[in-house]
Amino acid sequence: MAGGAREVLTLQLGHFAGFVGAHWWNQQDAALGQATDSKEPLGELCPDVLYRTGRTLHGQETYTPRLILMDLKGSLSSLKEEGGLYRDKQLDAAIAWQGKLTTHKEELYPKNPYLQDFLSAEGVLSSDGVWRVKSIPNGKGSPPLTTATTPKPLIPTEASIRVWSDFLRVHLHPRSICMIQKYNHDGEAGRLEAFGQGESVLKEPKYQEELEDRLHFYVEECDYLQGFQILCDLHDGFSGVGAKAAELLQDEYSGRGIITWGLLPGPYHRGEAQRNIYRLLNTAFGLVHLTAHSSLVCPLSLGGSLGLRPEPPVNFPYLHYDATLPFHCSAILATALDTVTVPYRLCSSPVSMVHLADMLSFCGKKVVTAGAIIPFPLAPGQSLPDSLMQFGGATPWTPLSACGEPSGTRCFAQSVVLRGIDRACHTSQLTPGTPPPSALHACTTGEEVLAQYLQQQQPGVMSSSRLLLTPCRVAPPYPHLFSSCGPPGMVLDGFPKGAGLCFLSLHSSGEHPSVWGTVFLFVPAPDPGSLGQRPHQTRLAALGQLHGCWSGAR
Repeated sequence: MAGGAREVLTLQLGHFAGFVGAHWWNQQDAALGQATDSKEPLGELCPDVLYRTGRTLHGQETYTPRLILMDLKGSLSSLKEEGGLYRDKQLDAAIAWQGKLTTHKEELYPKNPYLQDFLSAEGVLSSDGVWRVKSIPNGKGSPPLTTATTPKPLIPTEASIRVWSDFLRVHLHPRSICMIQKYNHDGEAGRLEAFGQGESVLKEPKYQEELEDRLHFYVEECDYLQGFQILCDLHDGFSGVGAKAAELLQDEYSGRGIITWGLLPGPYHRGEAQRNIYRLLNTAFGLVHLTAHSSLVCPLSLGGSLGLRPEPPVNFPYLHYDATLPFHCSAILATALDTVTVPYRLCSSPVSMVHLADMLSFCGKKVVTAGAIIPFPLAPGQSLPDSLMQFGGATPWTPLSACGEPSGTRCFAQSVVLRGIDRACHTSQLTPGTPPPSALHACTTGEEVLAQYLQQQQPGVMSSSRLLLTPCRVAPPYPHLFSSCGPPGMVLDGFPKGAGLCFLSLHSSGEHPSVWGTVFLFVPAPDPGSLGQRPHQTRLAALGQLHGCWSGAR
């Protein structure tokens, strides 16, 4: 572990949380691979905040997520519960029984074709029986595997994705996966449908002790644990699991930050009356109890409403996605998380989770909401002041928390991250003697441009803004969502800059071109204490650039 890294332990609770988490960890893996392949020193984000070093039984160094995930029986597909990187010694214990044995075997799930290609490219076992893993930052791990031929792009099809493990390309530690065997993922019977069911799971000694053992394993090896981030389904019984887990963390690790991201899939159908009632009640109970035990809570969904009346899904300029596919919705939410969590993952001058939560809390109210423009419309030849000025005085973001438009509300505090825009575009390159067209064009640094824009948009609001050069990396198996974007990070000329969806594909002559864009995340939070009037709100905002190279395995 790199000295001084302020570690974060991630909990993923639920199947949709698994989808978001799979994309999230794939993005972290893409960023690690970029740093390794380019032989550059680590950038502005510290991977040791989210990752831990380890060693296999063969002595091979590994680098795996500091993660505990919980899901239901039947949700892993071909992924083994102990992971595939190395086995826990307890699982390899010899059988002492000398009597007659009867073996019952289940049919193995067929491995997703994408994962078969991925394992072939990455390498599983070498000829001497030792697992070879790709190199990792700071000299951790073995040299990367080399092949004589260039591997083909590893991109799964939407039809091949059944569960989140079908596209997870990150190896997990044996203590990461915790299965709830008493409930089924598939079928109509034995489902984890209600908040009370989920709450009762962690009241059982078996599951409570298992979670506590895994928490102790990860926490005790941390030098500077700053807290926990919880990715939790809100629409089903995992809202109860998350509430109970947050309560356990608050009791056992008092003083640590607990930031909860409550996740909901895309739009629902009006005809499923009973399930819609369950979804509404689970979401309401989950938000209330998670808020009581968390430092900060933010619901995230691409649906238009949390209520019983369905609303159309969220639309983004230059983004084409299918809201009925968890594979698509989770990719967008994971991209948002990768940028919005930047403040407590920085190498230098990081903001702790507790400090971030304290800054955004207002009178003890700890709920914030999210919003985004994906991608940010930076056209060729434009500077950051040019792109910000084109919004005028209108609210430029689209809500990401199914809480409606934030118009008519007042902001209390906001945290903003701008990332991935080339330094040359940070300020306006005016000819000497030319009067600046706006105050933003007169700024001398990108940090000043961003701070000035926030001050103009929300006078009197407490704002924390950061400017990063590091982009948000997206690589296969990230789905093809972006349209009308070209390198390097520009919206192509001739396309509208306002609201609306461009139904264009990224395919070009059989090749998968590089995708560059910029994400603007803006997180407003209504005051839950007032239903008719919402006088105050908190915003957690971020701007980030997407950089995807569809060139296959590294």
